Amino acid sequence: MNIAILGAGAWGTALSVSLAASHQVTLWARNGLLAAEIGSSRRNSRYLPEVPIPASIAITDTLAGALAESDAVLIATPSSQLRDVLARVRASGPARPVLWACKGFEQGSNKLPHQVAADVIGKDAACGALSGPSFALEVAQGRPTALTLASRDAEFAKRMALGLHQPSLRVYSSSDLMGVEISGAVKNVMAIACGISDGLELGLNARAALITRGLAELTQLGVAPGGRSETFMGLAGVGDLILTCIGELSRNRRVGQRLALGDPLDTILKQLGHVAEGVYSAPAVEALAEGKKIDMPITKAVCSVLFRGLAPREAAQQLLARDPKTED
Repeated sequence: MNIAILGAGAWGTALSVSLAASHQVTLWARNGLLAAEIGSSRRNSRYLPEVPIPASIAITDTLAGALAESDAVLIATPSSQLRDVLARVRASGPARPVLWACKGFEQGSNKLPHQVAADVIGKDAACGALSGPSFALEVAQGRPTALTLASRDAEFAKRMALGLHQPSLRVYSSSDLMGVEISGAVKNVMAIACGISDGLELGLNARAALITRGLAELTQLGVAPGGRSETFMGLAGVGDLILTCIGELSRNRRVGQRLALGDPLDTILKQLGHVAEGVYSAPAVEALAEGKKIDMPITKAVCSVLFRGLAPREAAQQLLARDPKTED
């Protein structure tokens, strides 16, 4: 299969390296200087410097060139760029299968990626989301990883999952697009909470409690708009939640750790060098929960720290001071 991967950040680069073992891959970088550097050095020194990029991967900064011979498109940009890239793909010529590997809500509209795709390329388009527990570096290094490919069209999901599946990158299919994308958005918010807890040195017990109660929040929010409960116990749900909350490579967890140390959010985001989607998803998650009348205290605490000036330690104390309730 000839795959155009749009977005040369860490995730797009990692997917290119991984999929190049079985497919013809073209990697598109919006930034011409970055494309030129990757093409000449076969390294992405800005986003994934640790991993060499195979010579078989074509590098371009021209979207039309990336799409020209493609059988399928995989968009690996931040959520904020998805609408623009989808529009450019739609305008480029004949329709082709489109997947996206971004997670979170679109800023301003508070729409999930599949809702943005419905706006741009239509509800009946052959499209879906690639999600699940995956750090870019490990995928690029060929370490075993399992992902979920979700689409409203179950047969399309199965077909594309089979096409991308390989020994070190196992791809499972799902028809629960809503549940998979809710999971991908909410888990980043929970990772900020766990980072705050770890930064405050509250301990492993506290981290386990946050992950467990975070899963409860995620599941309640995901079921409300039609997600299936079993999705949240799978790779895209609890799998991605655990990885993002405990992994040393988690950007969202790192944001929480630095907030706990007293660093200003603006400084953290400038120095991070990558997008931490949980920061932008948190207000949308909180708004959706309020609209559905779902109690999400961890999410609310994270939003209060990020945007309402609440000190991280005070946020933790407020969570601990909540009245006890039945777990079920």
